[in-house]
Amino acid sequence: MVRIPQCPAAVGRRRPLSVSIYNALHRGITDLISHSSIRHLASLGTVLLLHLYIVSLVCTNGSICTRQRKEATTMAAAAAMMVSGGRAALVVAGVLCAVAAMAAAQQASNVRATYHLYNPAQNGWDLNRVSAYCATWDADKPLSWRQKHGWTAFCGPAGQKGQAACGKCIRVKNRATGASIVARIVDQCSNGGLDLDYETVFKKIDTNGQGYQMGHLNVDYQFVAC
Repeated sequence: MVRIPQCPAAVGRRRPLSVSIYNALHRGITDLISHSSIRHLASLGTVLLLHLYIVSLVCTNGSICTRQRKEATTMAAAAAMMVSGGRAALVVAGVLCAVAAMAAAQQASNVRATYHLYNPAQNGWDLNRVSAYCATWDADKPLSWRQKHGWTAFCGPAGQKGQAACGKCIRVKNRATGASIVARIVDQCSNGGLDLDYETVFKKIDTNGQGYQMGHLNVDYQFVAC
């Protein structure tokens, strides 16, 4: 029996996979590992396959994620034993820790969030009309895409910046009240945090009105699927 070392880093929070998608992944990987031809695969190919599988399971939200992580670890150990007599288990453990570190880099706590008057509804959800930085790449996206979530400018301490951040979504939580909302990144900022559209994002999580009085909120954010 091969024991996978515990990863010292905390796994970053992400939304859990839907049960149907997870079950399909689980069945496919289980069948592959149990198939005799797995013995003839190169160890690198197997580790990469397991890497992709583990990436899809990185989350800490609820019992589904706990089960996913346990089963992914068990599968990794089984495949590693088949391929290289257990030595690849250390590689898989390292991959798991690296993925956890990447996920943790996609969230931040106690970040300053100011507000900006994009007024997307009054401006027809037109990124060009509000001179948003991301208009260059996202102005031609369907209206349904542009109005699905409220807008925000992003310059937070964790996550991608510039063009790479455009169009991505973050869940923003007001630390004072616990209220949260998903916002889409459409612009850049320079305050070291977030600049939330007032009507579609800031106002909706400023449930006690203190953020408006102070001119900012203290929030946690994490990147999520849109």
